Amino acid sequence: MKDLFVNRFKYYKSLGDKSFGQLSDEQMFWQYNDESNSIAVIVKHIAGNMLSRWTNFLTEDGEKAGRNRDGEFVNTFKTKQEVIDFWEKGWECFFDALSQINDENLYSTIYIRGEGHSVLDAVLRQLAHYPYHIGQIVSIAKMMKNDDWKTLSIERNKSQQFNDEMKHKFFKEDASNSSPVCFQNSPEVRDEYK
Repeated sequence: MKDLFVNRFKYYKSLGDKSFGQLSDEQMFWQYNDESNSIAVIVKHIAGNMLSRWTNFLTEDGEKAGRNRDGEFVNTFKTKQEVIDFWEKGWECFFDALSQINDENLYSTIYIRGEGHSVLDAVLRQLAHYPYHIGQIVSIAKMMKNDDWKTLSIERNKSQQFNDEMKHKFFKEDASNSSPVCFQNSPEVRDEYK
């Protein structure tokens, strides 16, 4: 299960990485209005959350005393590289934490703001939280780039071509697994479904 989590989170991280790669320094700091967050501020919040939640997560509360969540919504970065460096620092902490998860501690109780959660539940919370904000990053980047945006998913008007490529990639004429939601050759499929 740990590998499944790591792969999912790597995918969502890649969406942010690929968005940053299309943006200028100035675009990282653009915000629609005073009540909106720039991409830099969204990154500050995501990475700040990661560093708080996942540093010593098995032995310390996930809401660290030194965390200033409100301050995460005030930009202090000067360059795009500073934003990316903080993004990477947060992900490094998070992936290090995921590497510590095993069958023995998956259902252990950890705490966030004093509330007990299983390790599994804490990871699932972040599987909702981080992609939510990464979706904001992608949406803002796409609006700014407009016609120059390089899609991160299936290209417009190319769905059928993509579907055909996926069928060719995952299905063989003699495939013994007929489930439409469980690809036999997928590395993510569990043994009991093969």
